[in-house]
Amino acid sequence: MLSYRHAFHAGNHADVFKHLALSLIVRALQRKTSPLCYIDTHAGAGRYDLTSREAEKIGEFRDGIARLWRREDAPDVSRAFLDILSAMNPNANLRYYPGSPVIARELLRAQDRMVLIERHPTDHLRLAEEFDRVPRCRVEFGDGFELLKAFVPPREKRGVVLIDPSYELKTDYKAVVALLSDAVERWATGTFVLWYPLINRTVADQLLRRMLVTEIPKILRVEFGLGKPALGAGLWGSGLVIINPPYQVDEQLKRLLPWLRRVMKAAPEAPCTVSWLAAE
Repeated sequence: MLSYRHAFHAGNHADVFKHLALSLIVRALQRKTSPLCYIDTHAGAGRYDLTSREAEKIGEFRDGIARLWRREDAPDVSRAFLDILSAMNPNANLRYYPGSPVIARELLRAQDRMVLIERHPTDHLRLAEEFDRVPRCRVEFGDGFELLKAFVPPREKRGVVLIDPSYELKTDYKAVVALLSDAVERWATGTFVLWYPLINRTVADQLLRRMLVTEIPKILRVEFGLGKPALGAGLWGSGLVIINPPYQVDEQLKRLLPWLRRVMKAAPEAPCTVSWLAAE
């Protein structure tokens, strides 16, 4: 199934939450000079035009990144992400939104490397154009669930794998756990970030229980949302499972999320939590 296009949802509250966390993780890993490998299993198009027909059709970015644009009270822990956003939009108007591959590209150093995987033909074409001639970057066409094994473990000892499927297929909820279990066994020193939607609390909790059964150590659970948890409310929040989070990322997220909750005008019942699903 290839009906999902992220261009319709770019810059929404789930994107902002995910990308702020991703930038914190990459920056934390770069405290050491040794090279990193960044792998994105569902990379998308790379960047998104918020004035496009797709983005304007739903306009989710208005309750997402637009609420952060040009704010002067942004905490230091948000700066890496917001500086990338500002560089993409040098004028006063917010037009372009960076997907996770662009965020990684702007943060990675000369010694670091990227692998980007996308299976939607149109988005893969745009991704390949965006990263044409970018050094130390490999763009692959195909299913991230199937291709990840070819790149894990990388030659680098350290790095990040972002797993961010659309969950169009209900089987994805089980598939991501199997994918992570295998990948962590292959690359025990890697950091793995799994995004999951909060549409149905029961389904999300089943995913988290499956993660616990794997007995993978050092799993951080982070959730953030705007809406009141309710069936039929659409995407009222989202979560991240972070395996092997870098030192102090949990504390940075605890400082960041209350500010994000305030500026995005989240409902009082909306999730805003940072907790350990599994300790060492």
